[in-house]
Amino acid sequence: MKLRRRTLLKVSALAGAATALPWPAAARDGAVGAIAPAVRPKFRWWWPDAKVDAGQLGREIRAIADAGFGGVEIAAVTHSMDQQLDTIRYGWGTAAWRAALEAALREAQKCGVVVDVTVGPAWPAAVPSITPDSPAAAKELAHGTATVAAGATYEGPVPAPVTEAEPGVTGRRLILVQAARISAGSEATAEPVHLDAGSVTDLREHLDGSRLTWTAPDDGGTWLVIAYWERGSGQRPEGRDHTTPLSYVVDHFSDAGTRAVTDFWEQHILTPPIRSLLRATGGSLFEDSIEMETEATLWTPALPAEFERRRGYSLLPYLAAVVEQDEDYVFSFEPTLDKAVRSDVMEVATDLYAEHHLLPLQKWAHSLGLKLRLQPYGLETDAIYKSAILDETEGESLGFDNIDDFRCLAGGRDMGRRTVLSNEAGATAGGAYATTWAATLKKLVTQYAAGVNQAVFHGFAYADAPGAQWPGFAAFSPYQGAAGYGEAWGPRQPSWRHTRAIADFLGRVQQVLQTGVNKVDIGVLRQRGYGSTGLGAPWFTAEGVPVGWTHTFLSPRLLDLPSAVVRDGRLAPGGPALKALVVDGDIFIGRERTLQPGVAEKLISYARAGLPVILIGDWSHARVPGLAGPGDNEKLRALLAELRTLPTVHTVADRPNVPEAIAALGLRRDVEYAQSSMLLHTHRADADADYYFFANDAVSKKGSTGTRITHDVTLATHVRGAVPYRLDPWTGATAPVAVYTRTEDGRIRLTVDLQPGAVTVFVLARPASGPPRRHATATEADEIRVRDGGTLEVRAAAAGTYTTTFDDGHEVATTIGAVPAPVPLTSWTLTVDDWRPGDGATETAHEHHELALDALLPWTRIPGLEDVSGVGRYRTTVALGGEWTGQQGALLELGAVFDTFRITVNGRELPPVDQLTRVADLGTRLRRGRNTIEIEVSTTLLNRLRITRPSVFGAAKRQEYGLTGPVRLVPYGRATMTAAGGGGSGTGPGR
Repeated sequence: MKLRRRTLLKVSALAGAATALPWPAAARDGAVGAIAPAVRPKFRWWWPDAKVDAGQLGREIRAIADAGFGGVEIAAVTHSMDQQLDTIRYGWGTAAWRAALEAALREAQKCGVVVDVTVGPAWPAAVPSITPDSPAAAKELAHGTATVAAGATYEGPVPAPVTEAEPGVTGRRLILVQAARISAGSEATAEPVHLDAGSVTDLREHLDGSRLTWTAPDDGGTWLVIAYWERGSGQRPEGRDHTTPLSYVVDHFSDAGTRAVTDFWEQHILTPPIRSLLRATGGSLFEDSIEMETEATLWTPALPAEFERRRGYSLLPYLAAVVEQDEDYVFSFEPTLDKAVRSDVMEVATDLYAEHHLLPLQKWAHSLGLKLRLQPYGLETDAIYKSAILDETEGESLGFDNIDDFRCLAGGRDMGRRTVLSNEAGATAGGAYATTWAATLKKLVTQYAAGVNQAVFHGFAYADAPGAQWPGFAAFSPYQGAAGYGEAWGPRQPSWRHTRAIADFLGRVQQVLQTGVNKVDIGVLRQRGYGSTGLGAPWFTAEGVPVGWTHTFLSPRLLDLPSAVVRDGRLAPGGPALKALVVDGDIFIGRERTLQPGVAEKLISYARAGLPVILIGDWSHARVPGLAGPGDNEKLRALLAELRTLPTVHTVADRPNVPEAIAALGLRRDVEYAQSSMLLHTHRADADADYYFFANDAVSKKGSTGTRITHDVTLATHVRGAVPYRLDPWTGATAPVAVYTRTEDGRIRLTVDLQPGAVTVFVLARPASGPPRRHATATEADEIRVRDGGTLEVRAAAAGTYTTTFDDGHEVATTIGAVPAPVPLTSWTLTVDDWRPGDGATETAHEHHELALDALLPWTRIPGLEDVSGVGRYRTTVALGGEWTGQQGALLELGAVFDTFRITVNGRELPPVDQLTRVADLGTRLRRGRNTIEIEVSTTLLNRLRITRPSVFGAAKRQEYGLTGPVRLVPYGRATMTAAGGGGSGTGPGR
């Protein structure tokens, strides 16, 4: 029979050479020490300024290193403190701060921990060496007004600002006085006041010192006198006072502001030992998001001159259009003019920020042996472009409402040929002492799929501070009297004992995601590169992602980068290698069709070089985004008309019609699968391999816990003869994929099977020893695995004969004998280590509880455990009879577990188990007779804090701690598939 012709199969060759894969060894072999500290996840390390002890700093560094984290970011954050520190002794930048920084750096050097340092205390960047009136201090433009009737004369002091100056601001400078007629239908009390742009009159010649005398035209209209005052914003860094004298935020748009930062560091912080240690620990200088706050208009003195130089016209006649009060525009000319002038102002602001703050700060950081890591959003400036010129760009899980916000930063990173997209991870509003690792990971893995490849967790708090209560100082809790932003990770948390497995998991994921370059299908060109907007891509976010398309975002500035070339029909071929560029209307102004003529010229050159371009909507009446000069709009429309005639350009009526363009242009995505609202992925590649990261998005729909995904996916590979390998990021184990097919065009089709929140990594690479051999293409069994030595193991949950088909059409039958039925595990002994406040803020007392359970229940439903937090150890014994030969395998399904856990079987701890799927493969660890299974689980501290600190945490609902199951032991049959014909060597009973 054909079924028996098996002697030609070389099954052992299926393994290739799993120990010599051409990709990161640390991700391959599970040798966690080989994962470089710079690749491992980090912590924000919050200090109560310099009120810290060198010995405790050393203990905390060692704890972080032992838990598998690779770095810290030292930040002075005191939001939770109810009393002011002595900033003369312990303030940021003092001798005590220098001593603490040096002590931390020395211990970090010993432990191999990377140290990042923030630019100043808290955020935004601020120093104590300036006052609000200093040239280097942040500035605002305040306005004052007076109403003048037609023909009437205004005589008196120049109108004073309508907003009060912040404390410490003592000076102001009048830079302009204007008059403008209030438009018909508007009035002086309107919000905004509509003005006639053609009536704007400069009144400076009517000034006599600080007095103004001016007569309004007798034209029947009402006029408004507007005075513009430049003054310090008086903004201080977040939190309580950090320094004496007080620190003030610097001007982020001027050389003077940046020099104030670097000069302070040079003069007050950078001692010779600190300089040497910063270089040795190889970290970054960090600056948080650009949270510049003013009740007036954010300003920099050079703006008028720089605006005219860069935009070709004077801002002053249109200055009223950009005046703000409490973040609302005060005046308006007419919508098109307003939008044009405001767009031009923000373009100039981007230039000034990049040229006078970001790049000089980065250059100075490099001189210290540091990189610059920065959150480039917070203002209406081009965050995408800033991501391209930064060493490391960073987003945040708290402030980003859509993972497309991360894709925006990834677009800049990839076009700028940078590697890292960092993430301020794990911050949850109101989540202090209630945040679980499980919830944190479920969110984080989706962000990895959007281009993130570094997590900096929010955060690790120094142990103690004046006024702190158990379990210790937490920088953001209490916050405004309630539970604040979580979490304060560290030894104070019961879950800390399990955190090494999580850190190793994240380190392996980040190792893979920092390998090679990010590959993306589609680039979406945005007229403005704003960050943190929550706005997605046309069609692709909602419809394209669920079938495998990937996309990223570009701003016009990226098209001027050296990477922005087209070769072989791909934009940035050495980077994301975009297959097409999509151009829609400006999403920030109602999708109006605006484009810069220079960008249209770029699109024409790209299309002529073979890049497909998709235009959405009618562009026949397009206009330039800023204030148009003579002929600008006509030039733009002519260029777009030329663009639309090119064969690689396709125009569709609206977003839902994008698939028409995809079909017409013959575009094909790298990853193809049937519709899935839960499957997310990212693709990276280097010279030797393609790396595909897949995640089951368990948090995409609020209130949903997600569902299991089992999808056939087709993967592109650029490596001839590549075969698929799978990495388990939890254990570091790798193995060849046993069952897959190869399409006629060389793509690889395999199955992705993921529980909610789970991830997997596939690597497509050549076998290390010789060309690919025979492989299975289909099987009737539940699973086939490649074992050590290359033999194939067939697994099934039921007895039977299972046929496996190979790529040459041959079939192999494998028989599995009887498989024991699943065993529910319902009776347990539970021992609880109950964590309680001790004698001091950082001391934890322990009380032990032991009880027998006939059924698994949340601790809140177990008398005596309702308000207990800590660690629980569940222990049960299962007896396996004569039907258990010792060669079967079994899965241990835990069902519901509140947070982290680890498993011990017959006294031996299992390798790390996926903390989200909660299914452990026990392999052959069970034996005939009695078997002991122990499951150690952890909790948060919320339930205990609800009753020990009710003023802060009492309003919170109890969390349902513990192992609640159902827990089942699910046996499976195993059989080794042999190269000889006979159908395999069953290992189950009856063989």
